[in-house]
This record gives sequence, structure tokens and C-alpha cells, in this order.
Amino acid sequence: MGDLQLRSDFCHCLYAGHTTGLSLNNERLYKLTYSTEVFLDRGKGKLQDSVGYRVSFNVDVVLLWRSPDGDDDQLIQITIKDVNVENVNQQRGEKSIFKGKKPPQIIRKENLEALQRPVLLHLIHGKVKEFYSYQNEPIAIENLKRGLASLFQMQLSSGTTNEVDISGDCKVTYQAHQDKVTKIKALDSCKIERSGFTTPNQVLGVTLKATSVTTYKIEDSFVVAVLAEEIRALRLNFLQTVAGKIVSKQKLELKTTEAGPRLLPGKQVAAIIKAVDSKYVAIPIMGQVFQSECKGCLSLSEHWQSIRTHLQPDNLSKAEAVRSFLTFVQHLRTAKKEEILQILKAEKKEVLPQLVDAVTSAQTPDSLDAILDFLDFKSDSSIILQERFLYACGFASHPDEELLRALISKFKGSFGSNDIRETVMIIIGALVRKLCQNEGCKLKAVVEAKKLILGGLEKPEKKEDTMMYLLALKNALFPEGIPLLLKYAEAGEGPVSHLATTTLQRYGAPFITDEVKKALNRIYHQNRKVHEKTVRTTAAAVILNNNPSYMEVKNILLSIGELPKEMNKYMLSIIQDILRFEIPASKMVRRVLKEMIAHNYDRFAKTGSSSAYTGYIERSPHSASTYSLDILYSGSGILRRSNLNIFQYLGEAALHGSQVVIEAQGLEALIAATPDEGEENLDSYAGMSAILFDVQLRPVTFFSGYSDLMSKMLSASGDPVSVVKGLILLIDHSQELQLQSGLKANMEVQGGLAIDISGSMEFSLWYRESKTRVKNRVAVVISGDITVDSAFVKAGLEISAETEAGLEFISTVQFSQYPFLVCLQMDRDAAPYRQFETKYERLSTGRGYVSRKRKESLIAGSEFPLHQENSEMCKAVFAPPPESSSSGWF
Repeated sequence: MGDLQLRSDFCHCLYAGHTTGLSLNNERLYKLTYSTEVFLDRGKGKLQDSVGYRVSFNVDVVLLWRSPDGDDDQLIQITIKDVNVENVNQQRGEKSIFKGKKPPQIIRKENLEALQRPVLLHLIHGKVKEFYSYQNEPIAIENLKRGLASLFQMQLSSGTTNEVDISGDCKVTYQAHQDKVTKIKALDSCKIERSGFTTPNQVLGVTLKATSVTTYKIEDSFVVAVLAEEIRALRLNFLQTVAGKIVSKQKLELKTTEAGPRLLPGKQVAAIIKAVDSKYVAIPIMGQVFQSECKGCLSLSEHWQSIRTHLQPDNLSKAEAVRSFLTFVQHLRTAKKEEILQILKAEKKEVLPQLVDAVTSAQTPDSLDAILDFLDFKSDSSIILQERFLYACGFASHPDEELLRALISKFKGSFGSNDIRETVMIIIGALVRKLCQNEGCKLKAVVEAKKLILGGLEKPEKKEDTMMYLLALKNALFPEGIPLLLKYAEAGEGPVSHLATTTLQRYGAPFITDEVKKALNRIYHQNRKVHEKTVRTTAAAVILNNNPSYMEVKNILLSIGELPKEMNKYMLSIIQDILRFEIPASKMVRRVLKEMIAHNYDRFAKTGSSSAYTGYIERSPHSASTYSLDILYSGSGILRRSNLNIFQYLGEAALHGSQVVIEAQGLEALIAATPDEGEENLDSYAGMSAILFDVQLRPVTFFSGYSDLMSKMLSASGDPVSVVKGLILLIDHSQELQLQSGLKANMEVQGGLAIDISGSMEFSLWYRESKTRVKNRVAVVISGDITVDSAFVKAGLEISAETEAGLEFISTVQFSQYPFLVCLQMDRDAAPYRQFETKYERLSTGRGYVSRKRKESLIAGSEFPLHQENSEMCKAVFAPPPESSSSGWF
């Protein structure tokens, strides 16, 4: 009779359209079986390739109390019995970590006892009102009970609502059918406190997918089984071999019913609970955070000592250095300030810069406090360490307001080095942009930093500070700075005007309005004043890259032929590159070229050595990596500017991987040549500026002024000058997940690189030859780690890839005749590419299973075309000058 009543209840609920959920019959004991299993793989779905485990047990459920005021107010008791733990992959055989072990040995006796203590569930209209358990039970064990209890929460009619269960406060959609009810949980809507962060840039970010479907099977109007499946998948966007998937399943089946205890009488549920056991307390049904013990783990100091050899300067070009850096950053994130400070103070000079990189990259309050205590910005004895700290801040994957506030405070203090003061302001700009990208534009520190930058540009305390604030704005890129950029671009002196124009070049198309383009057109066509070639060509580039109008393109084309010689050739190369590479402006350019006045032999036959070229480094259906090189010479054959850019594209997202610009001016007097129009009074100067991963760095000066030039010519060795060197945490994603089964999952991806970008400019009066060289050396490691932990057994999947590569650009010019001879070379070294996969299962007692795979290949070196019209000259003409004349180089 009891069973018939239960069926009648379910039938009434299902077909009358009520929102009522599960309803148990009085005085019946329901015997069920339950299992939860989890497996991890790389997304291929082959069980034999996965790792994981299954926890199963029997479950007794009884109705203890039903409210006299309504059948849908129930208190049920859930008791777990006969616990078992086994491999999800039955092919493990003798290698099974569970072989020969009984549940108390696997789970531990105290955990098993806690798991088998009953819990109470208060349901109203099928939804969890309260969850009752005992105090001070292990959190991981309580989570397993929460995972089971959450399956009892349901409704028997279609509709969308919010429910609170182990996953958090989530949006769920029910679909009711005659033989089943399906519950679809929108996991991305779940509100639950969990630690985590990610890299905002899509190119360096990850794609996450999460699904949860629970099916309640119904036979003869009776729920006989509950099947739940939750899938969590992760993939690194630009390297899709770094991927992994967690599949978590739950199965609850009714086996039989027996006579059960009588209902407890009473009107108030609180009194009933007290009568059952006064030790019961209400606890959240949401999953709670727990940390597994780390047995045999190294202390921070021991870890540092084990890896410091890999971080010696001579080893930084190896992938092992980056791997050590990444693991140490992870350890630093759990360390206290005192531990970190102790290691910093004890370390020797040669390894200290790498340690500073790691401590800053940890991005925790303790690591920030430690490094700020360690560095003395009032001293000029640790400039390298201060610079490494600041650049690591600029590359921070998920900076917070506290970091920006700390740098603003430092900027307002005193400095032992003006270079460091400038770098602080430049990095403040980078942090402003990153925080704004993460919806932090209204933070107090961001507002203050913006005022600082804008105030510095409106009324700089010192004239030389203008460049510093412009560089900060070049990183920050907030729209409020555009009017000031236009002012400096149009009315500023040469270097200031050029920097303001290149800053405008970094803004997105929505910010390059008609007003901005009018000012840029005035600069290019010199309507109000004469500008240097570098400023004019940059202005033209901004116009052409931002939806140029028909007349804008036509006027630029008509100007070719009226410009200085090398600028004619440069602008012609820019137009040809737009057409050849199908840059968005190419459609408008083709329209204009239908006019004979714009497209004729005289205009397109201009000679010279300046050039512009864009090409692909790599290209695939979902991503592309491009390089572009443009070189502008003065009319006398001396380099005016070389600009090498590398971009990574992923769909609509882009990352400015690197830019290295070498500039020179005022060198015509050395060879008794006539300067170009507008450049008659320029001081002698050569320097290099770099952007790395969307962050503008502080420019480096080779020489400034005629006397400095002559001293460098007489004493220099031609050794390259380092622009940036260090260890960078580039990809940083960490996510702690609460699986609905009660298990805890972690998904992490880190990518780091050791980088060394250097450049040099050599000049020989004797050979009437100049040479510029830019060299990039990198070692890259990307590592993904996915784990599922129950506190007594853990399964994990680690995927990593690494390479060591080099890219070198050399331009050599002989200006003994006109048109002068030019050789442009860009070479990529052959690079090893290694992939690793490690899968493991491990008991908390230490026993484990590990499977490792390794794949290695060699990426062939290559030479990239650079549109060199005098390529035959590269074969023999440009050998380095003999050692006897080395004093003629700098």
C-alpha cells in the first residue's frame, strides 16, 4: 500500500502541473545504490586513455517527518553504507592503486566513520530548505554527502528557476516528459566563492566549456533512477594541444523498499531535528573549500635551492629555466612575506634578478609586500633589480588595485635613478590599461593614475617629463588623452611629435575619429608646419589603417612624387604592401587607383631603398602570426627608422607580441650630406624603443649629441645593447571548481618565457656603411594541469610544451652611391619543440600510478622575405669590415 501511495503522489505531482518535487511515502525505508565516478583525459573521450576513480555505496533513505500543514514540507534522513573505491579504468589491473586495499585503508577510518554518519535534508516543494550534519566533520567528506543530497532536489514541471545546491546558486531549466525529467544546470551562472583568475587577452587566454545534465527516470509514475553528468573542458586558445577534460558522473538507483520507522509527530521541524539528535547543525548545501595535505613537500627555501642553478644567467636560454620559474611562482603563491624576504636577502647578485622576476610574478599580497620591502628606490645600486620588478609588474597577468596604488606611492617619492622614475610612470600606464580591461576603470587608484598622467601632459613640471608621460599614455590608451596627443602631435618638437603620433597609432579604430584624422592629415600634408619624415609617415599609417575615406587615400597617393626621395619610396612601399597583404584599406586604395591621375608610371616608378613589407610567420585556420618591417632612410642613405613588428591573431583578437624600433637622426654631418627638409637642425641621436606583449618599455639610447656620438665611434665594440631581459609569466589561468558530485577540481595553465631582446647600430665612415641588428632569443614553456581531488585519492593530467627559439633581423646599407645598396635579412633559427603528457592517480597514503609520454620534433629554421630589391647585394658585398678598422664602428 505504501508503494502505491508513493506512485499516486508522484502521478498527482507530475500531471497536475505543480512545482512539487520528490515526495516520499510514510513509514517506508528506501534502499538505493549510488556511485560517482570521474575521469580525466585530453578531450578524446577514450576511457582507456583516461585516469580517474569511482566511489560507490549503498544508501538508505527514510521520511522522518511531514508537516501537518502540507505534504510538500518533508524531513528526510540519508544514510551511507558499504563504501567502496575503485578505478574507473578497469584495464589498470595489477597497476591499480586500490588493489589489495580495503575502504578504511583508502579513505582512512575516521573519514569512513564520518561518511557513514546520517545527514538530514529538509525539503519544501522539492527544494532544499536546510541541510543538517554534524559539526567538525572533514569538509571533503561533507562535500560527498552534499553531492548525494543535491540529487534529491527537483521539480516535476517544466520551467526555469534558480536553485541552491552543492554547485552554488545556479540557474536551472527543467524539461518534463512522461518518462523522465531533465534538469539542465547553467554552470557559468553559479554563484559560489572560489579562488581563480585568468589572462584577459583572448590570444593568451583559455576557452572553457561546462555542462551539467541530470535526468530523473520515471516508470509507472515512479522515479526509479537519477543520472547526472557534468563536463568541464579547457583549451588554450593559441596552442590547442594544451587541452583537457573532466567528466564527472553520478548514478542513484532505487533497488527496493521496506517497512520503515513511523513519522515523528510535531509541527516544527527544529523540534524534530533536536529529537533525532541534538548534535545536528544546519550547514550550507553549497560545497565548501578544503585543502589536501602535502606530504613530503619541500619548503620554499628548499625548493629555491633545488632550482636556483637553472636560473643562472648562462642557463636562461634553456626551457628548464622557464619550467623552474613556473613551478617556483606556484610555490610563492602559498608563501608568507617573511619566507620570501628571507630568500631575497640571502641570494647572490647573479641570480637575484631572476628571483625578483618570480616573486613579482606571484602577484600575491605577501609577495608584493616582500619585494617592496626588499627594493630601495632611493638607491642607484640596485637599478637592474628595480627595473626587473617594474617590467614584471607591467607584464602582470592579473594585476590588482593594490599594485597600482603601490607604484603611484613610489612615483611620488624620491629616486636614485631618473631612468627608474620614468619606468615607474610608464608601467603605471600599463597597469591602468590592464585594470580597465578587467572592468576596473572606476577604481580609485586608476582614477588617480589617469589624473597623474593627464596632469603631467597638461602642465609638466620639467620639459623632459613630457616624453615620460606620453610613454605612460602609450601604455594606458585611455580616450581622455587623445586631445592632448593631438596637441603634441601637431605642435610638438620632433621627438615629442613622433611619440604622440605613434601613441595614436596604438588606439583602436573607434577612437580614430574624423577630428583625429583631420589633425593627422594636416600633419602629413604639412598644412600648418613642417614635420619630420618619421612623424609624417606615422600619421599616414594611422589614416590608412583606420577606415580611410576616398579623398584621404587619393590625397596620400597624389602626394607621392612631391615628397623627399626616400619618403616617396617609403610611401609607395606602404601602398604596395596594403594591396599585396590585403590589409582592410586595400579595397579603398584599389578604388582610388582606378583614377589615372593617382595611378600612373611616374608615381609608381619612384626609386629608393626605403621599404615596407608584411608577411606570415605561421598561419592556420584559427590563428595567424605576422611580421612586418618598414625601413625609412634619409636622402643621404643613413637609417632614419626601422620598425619590426610581430603580431599574433586569434579570430578577432590580437596581441602585439613585439615591436623593436631603431631610430637615428642628425648624422648627415658625418658624411657631409644635406639633411632633408625639416630636419636641418636635429641633434645627433640613435636609440631603440620596444613594445613587448602590448607593453611599451622605456626606450634605450645608443648615443645622444655629437660629442657622445664621437666618443662611441672611437671606443665602442659593436656589442648589442639589451632592451629587455628576464623571465615573464605570460599565460596565467587558475580555476578551482566545485563538481556537483562533491569532488574538488582544479584547472591551471601557466606559460612563461625567458627573453632577451637586444639591438645595435654600427656605422663606418671608412666603408660608408651602416648596419642595424635586432636579436630576439626566447625559451618558452606552457604547462596545463588538471586535477580532481577527494582528499583521499587524487587524479591528475599534466600537459606541457616547450621550445627554444631565436629570431634575428639585420639591415645593412652602403651609401657610397645612390641609389644606395641595401641588404635586409630576417632569419629564424631551427627550434626544438617538445611535448609532454603525464597522467596519474595517487592515494593520500602515497601509493600512485603514473603514465608519461613525450614527443619531440624540430621546427626548421627559415628566412623571411623582406621585399629587398637589391637582394643580390646580400651575397657578397656586406661582409663585416676587417678587425684593423674596428675603431670606425660603434
